[in-house]
Amino acid sequence: MTAPHPRYRRAIAIPLGMATATALAFLPNVTAAAADTAPTASTAADASPLSYVVNVRPGHGTSAYVDKAIAEAGGTIVTSYDEIGVIVVHSANPDFARTIRTVHGVESAGNTRNAPLPAQSTTDVGTPKALTAEELKGVQAADGQDPLEPLQWDLAAIKADKAHEKSLGSPKVTVGVIDTGVDDTHPDIAPNFNRNASVNCVSGKPDTTDGAWRPAAGESPHGTHVAGEIAAAKNGIGMTGVAPGVKVAGIKVADPKGYFYTEAVVCGFVWAAEHGVDVTNNSYYTDPWYFNCTDDPDQKALVDAVTRAARFAERKGTVNVAAAGNENYDLASDSITDPSSPNDGTPSDRAIDPSKCLDIPTQLPGVVTVAATGAKGIKSSFSNYGLGTIDVAAPGGDSTRYQAPAPPATSGQILGTLPGGKWGYMAGTSMASPHVAAVAALIKSTHPYASPALVKALLYAEADATACTDPYDINGDGKVDAVCQGPKNYNGFYGWGTVDALNAVTK
Repeated sequence: MTAPHPRYRRAIAIPLGMATATALAFLPNVTAAAADTAPTASTAADASPLSYVVNVRPGHGTSAYVDKAIAEAGGTIVTSYDEIGVIVVHSANPDFARTIRTVHGVESAGNTRNAPLPAQSTTDVGTPKALTAEELKGVQAADGQDPLEPLQWDLAAIKADKAHEKSLGSPKVTVGVIDTGVDDTHPDIAPNFNRNASVNCVSGKPDTTDGAWRPAAGESPHGTHVAGEIAAAKNGIGMTGVAPGVKVAGIKVADPKGYFYTEAVVCGFVWAAEHGVDVTNNSYYTDPWYFNCTDDPDQKALVDAVTRAARFAERKGTVNVAAAGNENYDLASDSITDPSSPNDGTPSDRAIDPSKCLDIPTQLPGVVTVAATGAKGIKSSFSNYGLGTIDVAAPGGDSTRYQAPAPPATSGQILGTLPGGKWGYMAGTSMASPHVAAVAALIKSTHPYASPALVKALLYAEADATACTDPYDINGDGKVDAVCQGPKNYNGFYGWGTVDALNAVTK
């Protein structure tokens, strides 16, 4: 079985002949690079600087007292988000967090990584194989379809093709793709790109240099793929997004090695909140911990910081949507073994208590948590699940062997845009989440004055109730691969149901 990729878990690789619920590279038609050696944690001896978040009372700015204490503990303030009380600090003092937690006014503090700063790399983390000229030539689109739309079985699965006859969505609505960066020069993305809402947040501090939101050469195409799924323009070129009339913004939070660190994620949510972003898509977990346990003071600080940022975004009018993950975990179980954390240090098997340990932002209050389905409309072999955790489901793809689409589609994966004006397939809950973000954008287009709470209520109410798959034996070997709990209208595989784009524009 393929070992978890140290950084990416939302887009996965499933060999054609077997189920790999924990495989974390990319799916068939993908050339996955070998995982590079993970960096080791810094020590007092090498005095390498780390990054920290220091959480204080929101809305009061950083006090001179706290600022002085940070400096005396060997810290340098990078930036402060006073509205949520999160301070980003760099320090080479290995005891910085322990020391600063004793300071009056500090509510929590912790290191955001194990890898010393700076974490720079040009390692290719794996690139999906782009459709060949022959494959592109062989697709026969019907009248009114974009050229590659016949390959997009996922549109019909949520009635997006029917929704487009009513509405493509409003250009006044923006979806922020908090991810690895978006190539806004792609011909399917350029018409719908919102430059003013785009940014690079990798350092934890907004960088608005033109093009800073794009993935650099050798960096992951993940965010560009997600952006196309959401809002690839219906323009006679390539593919069609679920909401091809709305805008997308690139909010880059992954560093060159593909790590999504807390300070970057906080920056991303705050930026979205302050720049009119209506919906964010979050197809990642916040590194380096798959689950952040609140009984650990460092990990608790990371939960506090991202929670504050996500809630701030929602208060400002943003609906936050996140992928559930690709390990076939029951997130509602009593115990889960996490073998991959910390993924920038030395991972080890650790049994975690799901009531105390959270996948962030996926399991944060108010965030819409999305499970993946395949071309047959049932839970993808890899998708996490759990009664009370999953809110809705959407197409994320699966092995074509398990869930083959109806012709003319040929792949059980999800078609998306790739940097450089290309298109290719990926799969994972990473691909399911943008379908939901796009449907939320269609709801916001239909109800422009709806609050985030109302948009979410409509998203759930308008979903198509989907009964548990029982027994769930996805690979047909006679063994149950996951157990679904709950009734048709709310269960652990599909939550309130499979999202419905047609309902989003007609109800």
